[in-house]
Amino acid sequence: MTSERDFISSLRRLAADPAARGLADDAAVLEVGGTSLVLTHDMIVEGVHFLAGDPPEDVAWKAVAVNLSDLAAKGATPLGLLMGYSLGGDPAWDEAFVAGLGRVLADFKVALLGGDTVSAAPGGGRCIGVTAIGTASAPVVSRSGARAGDDLWVSGTIGDAGAGLRIARGALAGSPRLIDRYRRPLPRLAAGAALAPLAHAMMDISDGLLIDAGRMAEASGLAVTIDLSLIPLSDELVAAGGEGRAARLEAATAGDDYELLLAAPPSLGEALRARGFEPPLTRVGRFDAGSGVILRDRSEAVPLPARLGFEHDK
Repeated sequence: MTSERDFISSLRRLAADPAARGLADDAAVLEVGGTSLVLTHDMIVEGVHFLAGDPPEDVAWKAVAVNLSDLAAKGATPLGLLMGYSLGGDPAWDEAFVAGLGRVLADFKVALLGGDTVSAAPGGGRCIGVTAIGTASAPVVSRSGARAGDDLWVSGTIGDAGAGLRIARGALAGSPRLIDRYRRPLPRLAAGAALAPLAHAMMDISDGLLIDAGRMAEASGLAVTIDLSLIPLSDELVAAGGEGRAARLEAATAGDDYELLLAAPPSLGEALRARGFEPPLTRVGRFDAGSGVILRDRSEAVPLPARLGFEHDK
């Protein structure tokens, strides 16, 4: 049992409560007195989710934002956070982290409710875990509800964070805005709340568009076809890396976008306009009977890359 997938599978027999959703979603949904509580927990680890040289204020932002992104994908309103923090023996770094934490909490109007601190092992990297708690209207959307004939939609632009990481590592030249997209993702809370009642399935893109769309398709018992030519790229990303097939494959397999990924009928745009809300959404594919991820570039079939996105055991 070495892979993340295998480990999670081994935990499913322990997660029998309906609130756990079979560990097949990004959040638990606990019904308490007629209220749907949405709970999610994400950790970020130095050298995996952030670089040792990243500003501590940005690390604080990311630790909070990635958890709020999971709430956004359930259409949830944040109530508060619990945090686990490893002290790294650098008081100035810790102080800057706390200052950044205060700013992100204020920006998203979310409360810090408690948590725990530990001392990191000598020479070990920092690890920060956050549990986010929110409320949502029932039924709370999951990643498993896509239907044959649904379109696959994404919010915002794809691949910016992956390019930002490459710039931060010195492997690419490009706009500082791309680095911001890597270090300071923006959870789509307002868009998630508006989309949740209209989506058949929804999740955020944390590990890459292709791998996360594949997870949604698998959870829904369907196949998903994605058209590379439709993937929305920012002007900054195009300036840094172009917009050809290779660049689009890079964008589609990069992680840390934290945009929303949803399955909804082709009439989604019309339904949103009727509600007076038009978040930036792009249709990038379609769900049909079958299984797996099918990749196209307009009318041309494209072989799947060896790596569909980020996996902890790869």
